[in-house]
Amino acid sequence: MQKETEIKLRVSRATLEALQEHPLLKKRNKSGWERRELYNQYYDTPGRELARAKVALRMRRDGEQYIQTLKSRGQSVAGLSERNEWDWYLEKNKLDLKKLDDKCWPAALKDLDKKQLKPIFSTDFVRQRAEIAWGRGKARVVVEAALDLGKVVAGDNQEEICELELELRQGDAAALLELAAELAADLPLMPCDISKAERGYRLFDPNSYEVDPPAQKLLAETPLDGAFAAIAWYLLGSSQRLAEQYRFNGHWRLLEDWLQHLQDLRTLLGSLGQAVPRASSRELREALDALLADWAPRIERGRDDEMLRQQAPQLFRGELDETRWGLFSLNASRWLLAKAWTESRNERGNRQGSAALGKWLLRSLAEEAQATPLARAHQHPELLPDQAPRLQRMLTWLRLARGVLDLPEADRLYGELAKLLELLRQPVDAERLAARATQAHTVLTLKPWKALMK
Repeated sequence: MQKETEIKLRVSRATLEALQEHPLLKKRNKSGWERRELYNQYYDTPGRELARAKVALRMRRDGEQYIQTLKSRGQSVAGLSERNEWDWYLEKNKLDLKKLDDKCWPAALKDLDKKQLKPIFSTDFVRQRAEIAWGRGKARVVVEAALDLGKVVAGDNQEEICELELELRQGDAAALLELAAELAADLPLMPCDISKAERGYRLFDPNSYEVDPPAQKLLAETPLDGAFAAIAWYLLGSSQRLAEQYRFNGHWRLLEDWLQHLQDLRTLLGSLGQAVPRASSRELREALDALLADWAPRIERGRDDEMLRQQAPQLFRGELDETRWGLFSLNASRWLLAKAWTESRNERGNRQGSAALGKWLLRSLAEEAQATPLARAHQHPELLPDQAPRLQRMLTWLRLARGVLDLPEADRLYGELAKLLELLRQPVDAERLAARATQAHTVLTLKPWKALMK
């Protein structure tokens, strides 16, 4: 078994060609590009039981060599993935079921009759491969760069494969992200950890592609640094998968969810005080602000305009044809992997970062609640719009982490605050002013709000 650490980046055909001539790769590529034609057949049962167990079984023909491979889903965060992989070199194009023993075969499939395994889809592509090597400080880094162009075929359905894979052969995973980010500064690269196997399964069932990666369970005693990193990784990874799925099928709800994840991430970066110093996150916040400035108004208008919703997929493809989204995604991954927010903060920030999430969040929400003039707003609802950023911060944290709170009826607090914020976003008239006042009063009477005001 070997562990595969790689990052996949969706590209256009023009970008694929430009990558071969990119100065950074040319400088670090001493042996040139090697061209291979790879033919791959994937196997599963009629009930897709391997897919449900999150493994993929493949037979590859590379020249005259046949390679049987079993891959696990492994761990994936924001496009950077680690998977377990088992390879067996065979003499003929036939699965060797004896190789699929307890050393590699998932326990969940121990009772599966392997004779049920049948070909289900293929991924055939031309790969241009090169070894990219350079020095990083005192360490040597070796990365295999692969430019893949071909197609996935599942029955009557097919999808183009056009991607750059960067696989770490030697060195630190941070170097992989650094290389990808340097390339993304010049060329549009879209980080996405969808595997070729997942693409095949998606052609059978569009909903098989999970847009929400597994989230780390947060506990009340989780240190704030760890909770922040876990939430940020989740939001970033999910936003990338939402972008990929929206690019694939253009379903409007996916675009709305993509925007929500970016808004949550932006709020998160600006809500932790000295635990995440603003200077450390400035570039990420500016990049997010630029994305949100363009996409939030479009999506808001599109909610009431069918024509705008129909135009949105083309606009989104235009976004992906630029460098902005890919560069932000990769730089955010680098920042999170390096825990860059901890590097230059003061001692108070260090204490906040080590505080238990449950206590910190309860104190933070209490400070926000006590600074929100809901009692006055009940009589003067025109004051409420100024409180929208504060309500947004409270809602973001309640949405992402209210499960750790020692607070009665936290779910209801979240729901009623969400109603209030929605009213603030609507055009104002006498009827809506009255509705704002009524909703402010509703929040004031809630048990959790009263608990925060003590």
